[in-house]
Amino acid sequence: MTTLAPPPGQESARRSHRAGPPADGGLNYRARKLFTGPEDDPRWARPALWGILLLATALYAWNLTSITGNTFYDAAVYSGTKSWKAFFFGALDSGSFITVDKPPFALWVMGLSARVFGYGTWQLMLPMVAAGTGSVALLYRQVKRDFGAVAGTISALVLTLTPITVAITRDTNPDPILVLLMMLGAAALMKAVRNGKLMPLVWSAVAIGFAFNTKMMQAYVVLPAFFLVYLWATNVSLGRRIRNLAVATVALVVSSAWWMVIVDLIPASSRPYIGGSTDNTVWDLVIGYNGFGRIFGAGSSVGSQGNGASFGGSSGLYRMFNEIMGGQISWLIPFAAIALVGGLVLRGRAPRTDAKRAALMLWGGWFVLHFLTFSLAEGTFHPYYVTAMAPGIAAVAGAGGVLLYRAFREGSAAVGVPPVERSRDWGRAWVLPAAIAASSIWAVVLLKRVSGSGTVYTVAEIVVATAGIASVLGLLVGRFTRRHRLMGFAALAAIVALLAGPAAYSVSAATSSTNGTNPTAGPSTGGGMGGGGGGMGGAPSGTKGKTGSAPSGSGSISGKMGTPPSGGTAPSGTKSSGTESGSTSSKSSSESGGQSAGGGGMGGGTQVSSEMITYLKKHQDGATWLLAVSTDQTASSIILESGQPVISMGGWSGSDNAMTLAKLKSLVKSGKLHYIIISSDGGQGTNTAIATWVKAHGTAVKSATYSTSSTSSTSTGLYRLDASDVS
Repeated sequence: MTTLAPPPGQESARRSHRAGPPADGGLNYRARKLFTGPEDDPRWARPALWGILLLATALYAWNLTSITGNTFYDAAVYSGTKSWKAFFFGALDSGSFITVDKPPFALWVMGLSARVFGYGTWQLMLPMVAAGTGSVALLYRQVKRDFGAVAGTISALVLTLTPITVAITRDTNPDPILVLLMMLGAAALMKAVRNGKLMPLVWSAVAIGFAFNTKMMQAYVVLPAFFLVYLWATNVSLGRRIRNLAVATVALVVSSAWWMVIVDLIPASSRPYIGGSTDNTVWDLVIGYNGFGRIFGAGSSVGSQGNGASFGGSSGLYRMFNEIMGGQISWLIPFAAIALVGGLVLRGRAPRTDAKRAALMLWGGWFVLHFLTFSLAEGTFHPYYVTAMAPGIAAVAGAGGVLLYRAFREGSAAVGVPPVERSRDWGRAWVLPAAIAASSIWAVVLLKRVSGSGTVYTVAEIVVATAGIASVLGLLVGRFTRRHRLMGFAALAAIVALLAGPAAYSVSAATSSTNGTNPTAGPSTGGGMGGGGGGMGGAPSGTKGKTGSAPSGSGSISGKMGTPPSGGTAPSGTKSSGTESGSTSSKSSSESGGQSAGGGGMGGGTQVSSEMITYLKKHQDGATWLLAVSTDQTASSIILESGQPVISMGGWSGSDNAMTLAKLKSLVKSGKLHYIIISSDGGQGTNTAIATWVKAHGTAVKSATYSTSSTSSTSTGLYRLDASDVS
C-alpha cells in the first residue's frame, strides 16, 4: 500500500549495484541470501520480514514461563508423556479412561516436545510459538509470490498483530497448529494451481487431513474455496482438473479418517471412552459435538452435546462486531471486505488462469467462509476460534490493498481495459480512501468501547484518528496534485491507522495473564455468554459466564503448568513455580451442588484441596487411578497437581456416559480404583444409580481425616471403596 514496484528500467537500475551470485553459488552467498532475500527483492524487504518475525515471536513468547495454558489439554499432554496408549488416543489420564473431546494431533506435537525436553510450560508452548511464527512467515511468502513484497509485508504484519491470534498462540489450545496446517494446505494448493501437477494438490489434501485430526470439521471450512479455485484457475483441461480433484479427495478422506477408523475399530473395552461423544465413537464426535452440533447447537438432531453455549455473543452477522468479538478480530474486516471486492473487480478481465485473481479468490473465500461460519454458528462458540479467519483477512488486506493503491495512483488498473476507457474508470480509484476511512472509523468505535481501560487504548484512539485523517487527506491531495511521494506517506499513515488498535490489544494480550480455557486479548468488554443457539441460559458447567474469567475447575489446585504435585515431587521435567496452592480449594461448578446443564452430579459439594490429594496418594494402595470425579476440569487439575491418573466420569460438561455402575464395580473389584467423589445431593440424571450405590456401600471420608485444620465430622463427598464392597 505504500509503494509499488517501479518500472522495469528503474528497478534494474536500482538493483544494478547489488552483487550477483558467485559462479560457484557458495555457502556464504546462500547464507547471505537468507538474510537479504532474492536479488530481485527491494533491499528493505527481507530485513522487514525478519523484524516482523521477531515481533511475532516476542508477542507469542513474552514472559513465557508465566503462561497458564489450558489445564484440560495440559493434563492430556502430561498423561501422554507417561503412557504411549494415552498419547495415541489423546486420553485425559494416563490410565486411559476417557479422551479429550478433540482428535490428538496437537497433543502429539506438544507431547513429543515434552518427551524430548521434559514436561513444563515452555516445553508445551514451544510448538505453539513456532506454529504462530511459522504461519506469519508462510503467509508472507504466499502473498509476496503473487502480489509483491509490499503486499506480503503488510499481510504478515496484520496477521502478527491480530489480537486473538496473539492471545491463542500464548495458550495450549490446538488452534495455532490448526491454522498452520490449513495454511500449508493453501500453499500446496496454489502450487498445484500454478503448475497443474497432481502431487501438490494431494499434499494440500493431506495437510487439511492432519488439520482435521487437530480440530475435526473446522479444518474443512476452507474446502469450498480450495475446490473452486483449483477447478476455475488451473491451466489444465477440465477433465484433468476433475480427475485430480477426485484423487485429492481420496487423499483427504484417508488422511482425515485413519485415526478415527483405527480407534472405532478397537473394542470399547480396550480403549478409552471418547469424550464428548454420545455413543463412545469418534464418528459421533465428528458429526455431533465437533460437527453439526457446533453449527446448529443443542437443537440439532445430531450432536447436541455442544449445549449451544456461546462465549462470543449471540449468533448473527453482527457477532464479529459485538462488544466481545469486535476487539478480537474485526479491526480490518471493513477494509478487507472492500479490498476483496475491489481487487476482484480490478482483475475482472484477466485470463481464467490469472494467478492474482486465483489468490484473491482463495484468501477471500477463506475470509468469507470463516466469517459466515463463525457468525451464524449456534453451537458452542469461543472467541479464539476466529483466529482461523485471521490469515484470510491479513492476505486480502495486503494483496487487495496494494491493488487498490495502484488503482488510486493510476486512475485504473483493471486488467484488459483499453487506454481510451481508463479515463472513464477514474471513479474506482477512490475506493482506497473509502476503505481506509471505514476501518479507521470502526477502530475508533472499538477503542471508545474500552475508554478508561488504560492509557494504551486512549493513545491508540488518538493515533488512529490522527493517522486516519492524515491518510485520507494525504491520498486525496496527492491524487489531485499527482504527488506520488505524498501518496506514499499517506499510505504509511494508513497502515498506522489500521494497525494501532490491534497493536494495543496485542500488547495487552502478550503482557497480561490470560484465561487458559477461553483466552482473549484486551480489556473485558462484555459477558461471555451471548445466548447461543437454544441451549442453556448460563455458562457450561465448570465455566463462569464472564468472558476472560477462569474456569472454576482449573485454578487453585494447579492453575499453572509446572506446579509440583502435592508431596513435593513434580511431574518429570516440571519446574515448581515456587508457590504451592496449599489448602486453597478448587471447586468446579459441577461440584457446587447443582448442574443446570444436565448430568454430572458426581463430585458435587466437595472442595478438593492439596491436603486431600496428599491423603489420597498416601492411601492409593496400588490403584491405577487416584480418584474419580465428575468432570474433566476437576480431573485435569488434580492430574497436574498429583502427577497421578484421575478418572473424569462425565467428560467436559459432566454429561458424558463414560462411567456406568457396572464399570465402576469392575474397577473397584479389581483394585484399580478406591476413591470417588459424590455430590451431597445424591447426583443427577444418569449418575443417580452410581451415587446411590456408592453412598450405600462406600465408606465416607471425613475432612478431619486428612486436614489438620478441620474438626468437621461431616461427609465431604469423598468415599472409599474396596473389593469387599462389591457384592
